[in-house]
Amino acid sequence: MGRVYATPEQLTAWTGQPAPTDADRLLARASEDIDDALLTAVYRTDVLGVPTDTKVIQALADAACAQVEYQLATGDDGTGAAGRWGSVAIGPVSLGNRRDNPQAAGDVDLAPRAHRALTRAGLLPGVIW
Repeated sequence: MGRVYATPEQLTAWTGQPAPTDADRLLARASEDIDDALLTAVYRTDVLGVPTDTKVIQALADAACAQVEYQLATGDDGTGAAGRWGSVAIGPVSLGNRRDNPQAAGDVDLAPRAHRALTRAGLLPGVIW
């Protein structure tokens, strides 16, 4: 597991709802999504690759919480499978209205609020100097 940018307590504060029982897993997956969206972002880190600027730390935590909030709202479990179909039936299988339009770098379906948090912190769009 890589870096995790937010805690279940931060997720509770962000959503105003108790964190789900699998919050640690959801935040880890959301943090991976944030990392994928920031492939070209430049910011200061320590020797372990952890950001050191408080503005960046807060933006990453906000973005991870926003990503989980978005996934919960769309019925996603962190796998990226939900929200891809307008209608689904299980038996006999029927899928319809496929929706594959990731909006962020790294082919990530990034939550709009996560994107805005990263943009406000100057992390998106990523620019290499």
